[in-house]
Formats: sequence, structure tokens, C-alpha cells
Amino acid sequence: MKPTPSNTKQAVELLKMLISTPSISRDEGDAADKLQTLIERSTPVALEIHRHINNIWCIAPGFDASRPTLLLDAHIDTVKPVENWSNPPFTPIVEGDKISGLGSNDDGASLVTLLQVFYLICQNPQSYNTIFLASAEEEVSGKNGIESVIPLLPPITCAIIGEPTCMQPAIAEKGLMVLDCTAVGVAGHAARNDGVNAIYEAIKDIDWFRNYKFPNSSPLLGDVKMSVTQINSGIQHNVVPDKCSFVVDVRSNECYSNAELLDIIKSHVSCDVQPRSLRLNSSSISLEHPLVCRAKEYGRIPFGSPTLSNQALLSVPSLKMGPGDSSRSHTANEYILVSEIKEAIELFVKILDGLEL
Repeated sequence: MKPTPSNTKQAVELLKMLISTPSISRDEGDAADKLQTLIERSTPVALEIHRHINNIWCIAPGFDASRPTLLLDAHIDTVKPVENWSNPPFTPIVEGDKISGLGSNDDGASLVTLLQVFYLICQNPQSYNTIFLASAEEEVSGKNGIESVIPLLPPITCAIIGEPTCMQPAIAEKGLMVLDCTAVGVAGHAARNDGVNAIYEAIKDIDWFRNYKFPNSSPLLGDVKMSVTQINSGIQHNVVPDKCSFVVDVRSNECYSNAELLDIIKSHVSCDVQPRSLRLNSSSISLEHPLVCRAKEYGRIPFGSPTLSNQALLSVPSLKMGPGDSSRSHTANEYILVSEIKEAIELFVKILDGLEL
């Protein structure tokens, strides 16, 4: 089983189709329809093809529940286009080795690469089952994305999450918790010494968020990072505000669950703290895991990633890896190189063919 130029060609043609079909998060229906039709018409092997809302997955032939199961996931959705594109973001522009267009790097290249890898892996008997998933709502961590699909799949042993990592294996990933905080005071006239200024009450806690350092640091992900990113208070200049609300962005490492961090935070601040969600925890996979070991055999260097992905919604070991560079994601004139897709297909096949999980 060896990748051929036709695998790269098919991947590129599918990528161009995906770029030209807007698939903003929660509005991926058209792209999902086209992808499903293409898989049904062009698959080289007999697959079980399933769909839930805008998520599409395929189960390789010969599924055996007694074997471990590997999930290959990449997301179909994109962010909204930013300004300053040189060309229309939904028009794929091919210039030599470069393909530009919204979602080309994040996450179209990983999606089309892993689909070709899935087809190739299916052609040789493996000691594990393989499932390919094109998931929705990843960019907004939506509940109608991978989180809604996992209960519908056979039990998963481990996963590769396709994201632009320059084909280096991200073996740890920071989690996310967003906090809505409210400091309460007493309203009064600003010209008098009346009331309790809620802004001043909030400043004490904001200063704590700015300076506190959690004891446990990760060798891969570093410290837990807390950033106050929004603040709102007051109704007019001459009224002492009785409420001050602010938002804190918390990026967790694998040393703490979001629930543990919340308990620590509440024990240190006096404002009311309400998390929007506790579900996006940090994730990690052992350096001794077979997926990591195979990647290292082929010269890949494990690292810790500061960005969030579908890994946060999985309860099994997962590796984040794919063609492209995350620095291109969510930018004007986002692009991928055809050579990166070709190399990624070849490397993934080497890692996965004959893998023992």
C-alpha cells in the first residue's frame, strides 16, 4: 500500500470544492452534503457511511468489536472570513504549489489528507478498526459536533485529530474555561462619599487574576494562564456603580481539570464567578503511546499545543497532527501547499500501516 499521485490529486480537488462551499460553523450543511455525495460515489472500498446533522463518518470494512478502534477526525467547518483578503475567501486560488482560500489550512487540508489515508489504510488488513469522521462545529466547540457523534460510534480506543501542526505530533493541549465574574457594590452619588464602588471591588479580584500563579506547571504546556479580557460597569458618570462585570479567559494545563481550577479560583476571589462551561479540559497522551512512538520513529518531535481542538471533547488518548501551520489559521489569504498534503498522506500511511494499538 503506497500513496500515488492520484491520492494527492483527489485530495486537492476535494479541498478546492470545500473552499468554494461556505461552511461557517453551525452552517456546514452544503459542504456536508457535497462531501457525503463524493464519498458515496468515489470510495474505492465498501464502507459504512453515516451522518448525524452535519457530521459524516465512515467505518472501514471488516469491523471487529474485539479489536481496538482508531478514530481519524478533522473538521469541516471554518471561522468567518476576516477582512483584507486579496482574493474572495471562498474562491480557491492555485498558484504553483500554493492553494489559498478560507479553510484551506484550517482544517480542509487535514480533512482531505485523512480521508485519503483512511482509503489507503482500508486496503490492507490492520490489527485495529478505523473510523474516519468529518466533524462539524469545531471552531465554536459546538454541541452538535464531535460531542454529539461519539455516543453513536463504536467504542474508540484512541484518535488522531487532524489540525495544522506542520506534521509534528501535539501530545498535550491546553483547555479552556470562560468565567463571567460580577463584583457588587452600593450605588451612590459620585459627588459625595456615598456608596461602595463596584469597580474598586472588582479591581481587587482583577489584580488577583493578573498575578496569581497556580503551583503545578506542565513541562509541555507551561502554567495555567488567566486573562481578564472584557469589563463593563456603570450607567452614567455621576453615579457610583453598584455592579461591575468582567470576563476571564482561563487556559488550563493537564495538571488541573477545569472543575479543580474553578474551586481554587472561588476560594481566592470575592466576586461571584460563573463558568460558561467546564467541558473543554486540557488533554494529553503518553510519550509511550504507540501512536506517539511511531511518529517519533519517523523523526517527528512531540510538543504541547496552546490552541484548542476536538481533543478537548474526547475521553480517550488522542494525538493532534496534520499538514499546514497553525499560524496561517484564521488569517486573510490563508493557504496550504500541495506538497504539504502529499507529504502528510505519505507520512500518515507510514505511521498507521501495521500499527499495533
